[in-house]
Amino acid sequence: MKTPRLIASLAAVAAVGLALAGCAQSSSAASSTDGADKKLTVFLSADTNIQDLWQKTLIPAFEKANPGYTVAVDFDLHGLHDQQTVAKLTAATIQKKDPGYDLVDAGFVSQIAASGLLEKVSSSTVPGLKDVPKDLVAAGGDGGIPYRGSSVVLAYDTTTVPTPPKTLDDLLAWIKANPGKFTYNSPDTGGSGQSFVTTVLDQNVSAADRTKLVTGSAPEVEGDWDKGFATLAGLNPYVYQKGVYPNGNNQVLDLLSSGQISIAPVWSDQFVTGRKNGQIPANIAYTQISDPSLTGGASYLGIPSASPRTAGAEKLVSWLLTPDAQALVSDSISGYPVIALDKLPTAVQDLYKDADIANLRPTYFATTAADMNKAWAQKVPGK
Repeated sequence: MKTPRLIASLAAVAAVGLALAGCAQSSSAASSTDGADKKLTVFLSADTNIQDLWQKTLIPAFEKANPGYTVAVDFDLHGLHDQQTVAKLTAATIQKKDPGYDLVDAGFVSQIAASGLLEKVSSSTVPGLKDVPKDLVAAGGDGGIPYRGSSVVLAYDTTTVPTPPKTLDDLLAWIKANPGKFTYNSPDTGGSGQSFVTTVLDQNVSAADRTKLVTGSAPEVEGDWDKGFATLAGLNPYVYQKGVYPNGNNQVLDLLSSGQISIAPVWSDQFVTGRKNGQIPANIAYTQISDPSLTGGASYLGIPSASPRTAGAEKLVSWLLTPDAQALVSDSISGYPVIALDKLPTAVQDLYKDADIANLRPTYFATTAADMNKAWAQKVPGK
């Protein structure tokens, strides 16, 4: 269990290591004004579709619109080293050292925001925030900046599933009635599998306790998960190849597209993008379940307060919240826009007119999700 005390210990160890190795350079409190301030690095803890979004679409467009700026990417596939990254950032902040990156795109942004590791932002420093719903901004914590949204949906093969399940209970019953035709990725390798696990667990979690789980670390209510983990373990004989859990969101989509399974939870943006580029065949459709629904929400960026290039990072974030950049996110990965739809082209408005990103069922807080992933690995596979 990754408790705040453990994270603090990791940070202390990282701080000593950074001091001995000298792998970070001291920075001044204010950003410099020379060319170095325009050389930015974005840290990504994500899947390859988000890596492609930044490297193939957003960064080239930003650099074209802002001559003199260059942006590099530091990529951690599936966020396998998230806690080490948090520890490194904590140590850099304590020592006032350059962490080596200027913008963070990761599921743990709310965690580092709560720890005071991010630069505080407002519509005066990031003008585009004035067009983002206030509740969505507040949900990111002190320094979290929403820039795209998505939700997990239930994808299914229309040739074998003419009428898909409508509720979570219906889905669980379908899985047992159709052995081998469903799976989800292990929750520590991608958000679609994590969403399915969360949704099953939430069947037995009160509204008050769930609020605690999505807003901070709440180990005192994690016992609410026991019944849900028993349900998940009971699915092993009915999951693809009697308990095979793929590594990452993309592997699940591959199994579905090739006809090896018939139903799976997938990200809405990955699904729509796959349909556009032909990777997902026309016989695959998607729906949303209820009681409870699968999770979704905004993805947040954070500017490390220890970075000596905060002014450049604010410029990049401001650009990401412009109508042009939000349209690129929509076109590239079918991400929900986070700014007011009336600011966007008509085609984008029509595509998302029924999407209410401010009211999607949120995912667990980063440290809570880490606890959940560890508990799943101990209690579910092979049972």
